[in-house]
Amino acid sequence: MFEQGKADMYNACEWGNYCRVQDSKVGSRQVGRRGIVTFAAIAVAPHSNVYTPQQLAHRKVGVPFYFGTSYLALHMLEGFLTRDEISVCSVPHGSRYRLDCLQRGEVEATTLTEPYVSLAEKMGCRMVCSAFYHGTEVAADRIDAQTYAAFNRAVREAVRRINANKRAYLHYFIDYHKRTDPDVGKLTIDDLRESRIVVVDPAPIPAEELQRTYEWVRSWGMLDRTESPLSLVNLQVQQQAHHAA
Repeated sequence: MFEQGKADMYNACEWGNYCRVQDSKVGSRQVGRRGIVTFAAIAVAPHSNVYTPQQLAHRKVGVPFYFGTSYLALHMLEGFLTRDEISVCSVPHGSRYRLDCLQRGEVEATTLTEPYVSLAEKMGCRMVCSAFYHGTEVAADRIDAQTYAAFNRAVREAVRRINANKRAYLHYFIDYHKRTDPDVGKLTIDDLRESRIVVVDPAPIPAEELQRTYEWVRSWGMLDRTESPLSLVNLQVQQQAHHAA
């Protein structure tokens, strides 16, 4: 929708947004980190003989290419395996579809986000490693600092309310997904962990992390047309908007 001129902003995982900004045909840049810090895990089926990330060497790990958990899977597995030992393959976007692939034995492991981490655990699946990851906001050049600051003030208020009583918001994970997935409707908020719900005030992307992320993404053969990470961020809007908010 953004590329078609039907949206002025969107948010997604930070790694993917670096690539989307490079590849945009209409012009866009990141303007800061979003408020949501996403939890995700690599899961194996109940009958699997894999108990640790090291045991995933040369085994098919299903990921949604170019979306958050595909990058996260590479990051996590790199801590235990050489890059030659990591074997990721493309599976559908959406944790429900990936969980189905895992249950059918099409992959030996796959990435999941909530509430499907909790649903998979209830089904007996094991999480062999997990982590949180940041996302960023991407905006068209017509979004000025004043507009983005107003957006951030609203998000900051939402963050304050959620952090004041996370349990009161857990039902949204169930309510949203149960409309299309009856299995999620069988979960209760007691099945979900508050510790996996992390929201923070939106903030600028730290310069040193911007550089490290840029170098890591390039090391995997992406961002080949971007000579500097600074071209991926609207530094003026980012600085002014977050200061104002």
